[in-house]
Amino acid sequence: MNLPTKITVFRIILAPVFFILYFIPVWTGGFAAASVYVLIPMFIVMELSDALDGYIARKYNMVTDLGKILDPFSDVISRVTFFICFTFTGIMPLWTLVIIIYRELAITFLRMMMMGRGTAMAASIWGKAKAITYTIAGVSGLLMMAIVRLELDFARMDIVETIVLVSFILAALSSAASFMTYFVAVRKALKKD
Repeated sequence: MNLPTKITVFRIILAPVFFILYFIPVWTGGFAAASVYVLIPMFIVMELSDALDGYIARKYNMVTDLGKILDPFSDVISRVTFFICFTFTGIMPLWTLVIIIYRELAITFLRMMMMGRGTAMAASIWGKAKAITYTIAGVSGLLMMAIVRLELDFARMDIVETIVLVSFILAALSSAASFMTYFVAVRKALKKD
């Protein structure tokens, strides 16, 4: 297992750790402030490791078949973990989570189907836009969690809540849009056969 793949596996391992640490204050009624100071750096490490593993793999010609499979899987596991945490603590609307999960499951199915035919699904501009909106939504969800857990008081909390809500809506919309581009590409590929 090469370095980029180890980084990817590390991100997969961090996802359930993030989940447990996120919910410790909910389960115990304590450690709310401490969780903020642990979860924010953890989120940053997970997001940066996503960029790092790909960069190392491409720069040093360490791209492997295993890495091609694990990297998108680790992205889904980590980001869906964030969104599940935010949804179950009332920060993210359930319907946005459902759209995102359905999209990720459908894309996984399409990838497996195309891999079975010996065709890789290339990333699209919508897939990259989706990744960016997922990250923005993750950051806004973490900031809202920090505000709540640190009991910060803002004069215009309604504006903060609206910005956070809009970030989740944009993540769901870009998720659906990126799915449609993949679906159209798969449909075209199947018609050629």
